Amino acid sequence: MQKQRGSIDEQTIHDLEFSTIREWLTQYALGTTAKNRLEKLVPSTHKEEIEEELNKVFEYLSIREQGENLPALDFEELTAELKTLPIRNAVLTAEGFIRIHQASSLVNRLLYFMDKREKDYPHLFALFNEVEYTKEIVEHIEKIFDRKGEIKDDASEKLMEIRGNLRSTKDRINKNFEREIRKLSKENVLGDTKEAFVNERRVLTILSSHKRKIEGNVVGSSKSGSLTFVEPAVNVELNREYDILLDEERREIREILKKLTAIISSYLPLIAAYQVLLTEMDFVHAKMKLAQQLQASKPNINEDNTLELIDAFHPILWKNNQELKKPTFPQRIKMDTFSRMLVISGPNAGGKSITLKTVGLLQLMLQAGLLVPVHPNSKFFIFQKILSDIGDNQSIANELSTYSYRLKRMKHFLEITNRRTLLLLDEFGTGSDPDLGGALAEIFFEELYNRKAFGVITTHYANIKLKADQLRNAVNGCMLFDTETLAPLFKFNTGQPGSSFTFEVAQINGIPQEIIDKAKGRINNEKLQMDQLLLELQREKTYLEKLNQEHIEAQETAQKAYRDYTQKKTQLESKSASLQNTIDQNNRFVVLGKKMAGFVDRFTIKSRKKGANTEVLNDLTKFLKIEKTKLEEIKLQKQVVKAVKKKAAKAKPEVDQHQRHKIKEGSQVKLISTKKSGTVESVAGDQITVLFGFMKMKVDRSKLTWIQ
Repeated sequence: MQKQRGSIDEQTIHDLEFSTIREWLTQYALGTTAKNRLEKLVPSTHKEEIEEELNKVFEYLSIREQGENLPALDFEELTAELKTLPIRNAVLTAEGFIRIHQASSLVNRLLYFMDKREKDYPHLFALFNEVEYTKEIVEHIEKIFDRKGEIKDDASEKLMEIRGNLRSTKDRINKNFEREIRKLSKENVLGDTKEAFVNERRVLTILSSHKRKIEGNVVGSSKSGSLTFVEPAVNVELNREYDILLDEERREIREILKKLTAIISSYLPLIAAYQVLLTEMDFVHAKMKLAQQLQASKPNINEDNTLELIDAFHPILWKNNQELKKPTFPQRIKMDTFSRMLVISGPNAGGKSITLKTVGLLQLMLQAGLLVPVHPNSKFFIFQKILSDIGDNQSIANELSTYSYRLKRMKHFLEITNRRTLLLLDEFGTGSDPDLGGALAEIFFEELYNRKAFGVITTHYANIKLKADQLRNAVNGCMLFDTETLAPLFKFNTGQPGSSFTFEVAQINGIPQEIIDKAKGRINNEKLQMDQLLLELQREKTYLEKLNQEHIEAQETAQKAYRDYTQKKTQLESKSASLQNTIDQNNRFVVLGKKMAGFVDRFTIKSRKKGANTEVLNDLTKFLKIEKTKLEEIKLQKQVVKAVKKKAAKAKPEVDQHQRHKIKEGSQVKLISTKKSGTVESVAGDQITVLFGFMKMKVDRSKLTWIQ
């Protein structure tokens, strides 16, 4: 039914505005090859191919963000040269040689940059497998061309001789001409400009009334006829000789370029590899530039059918809002095998469609090898089919109403949907009688659900919301509104359907209360009660979330105060211990000083009696040995304590790290600071959302211990 590009439905590419992304990409491409590829860029369904493309873009982006000196891509494609070089006796143009020189120089610089960087940038490094570093191409061309791209005089001996003759002939022509001007200026026969150029020759501007007085060839006249252009007779032969020399120069240049072409053609395989490498780098570079513009990241691609978008932005909306200086609100959406059908409800203008399109467009971009504006901890997996039914797609040409078109799309979906399909259905079931259309939409929903598909569905139908609540692997969600002002918060929330706020919106917009009451009397009482219940639930949830947020902020403030207190306490204890240590040491020095003073008093200097100080020296030696032993024992004790602490420090983090690594959704954990136990609701890197009774908190992994 639908034209497809690869395995991705073309209508989906149109519905999700993927063509806008392609237009942005082409603006960043340098050459036509990359532009053409980007204009036709389509999502792939092969995981290895997608990961390869993502890794190349991510590596290129990393190089730029780290400020590495990767040479800028500055080249012209070699398409014409690659067609000419294989032809026998062909001659490349001067511009062609300059393009080859430019490409060879650039590839050499790129190779120099990538040298020894295979481990850092393995996927970009692999692009250089078919090229090699060589100066020969550059040297051959530089023997013939100067830095301005002009052919050198000494490109051949014959060319040097010809150009020498050209210069001398030109000098003679100019000297003769200047002499003629000086002579005729005195005779008042020259026009105001005195000279002109005709067919690249200097000619005299003669007043037509005096043209017969001048010897030379008449080569033209002004439009008015008042001036006649004359080639001086003295230069006629010299100009003819100059033209002959120019012709000889052209022939010699062609001969030189012919020989150079023959030399360069021997490098044809390498030059062809230049073209492949540089156009591929151009292709990846354009993707990298878009990633920079969108502040995009490379998320995780998993095999376990988990789609978790963290801080996800719709790129087109984000860019438009940037230009308008308006905020864009990121979304967090999670789907897996147990919540694979997501039904989003709520009033219009709240962001339901944008949320749906965000999921779809980011998935298309990722599968096209593009980095996406999400937190890098986000998770994606690869779908084989991405199918959408969005907006008013009625066809006048085929006489299809919106509902007929949607029925044909639904028939197509039912034929091809499987467990590797992502469905994006906006305003599901609308376009017909609400009761009858709603019943048919419910059956379609069940059929698509039974095919194990993933889907994001927006709807106002109560029976679809109810069905999502009943099915094990489906889940309701809503876009949050301020329940007092009914202003949209543009924030997605999973777990409950949204109220349509039909009568509340009508009341705010000035519809009389008596009309609203009459309308309420016309509808099924159960529907009214259900909508009222949803409204109350959302109010209560908003209030609880506000209380929870206030509690989290209060707890964070308390934790910060506790950390400050603990830090100051530790500092004071350390200072006190240091001070006490100083006091103890000083006391010890005092005791030792007194002891030494005793030995000094006992020591006799004036006595001539042999052995008068033997006793005191023996006592001193004994004392010093005892003190030395004490010092060694203290030193050994410190070493043992230090070794034990070091061993404990090594062992404890390993245990803690191992235990913390076990933390996942559903784990029982304990908050280290308060010893309070709770259940893990979700994990985003090191940010753990824990439910402590009725209170929900976001806690850093390092502050938790795993229980079970």
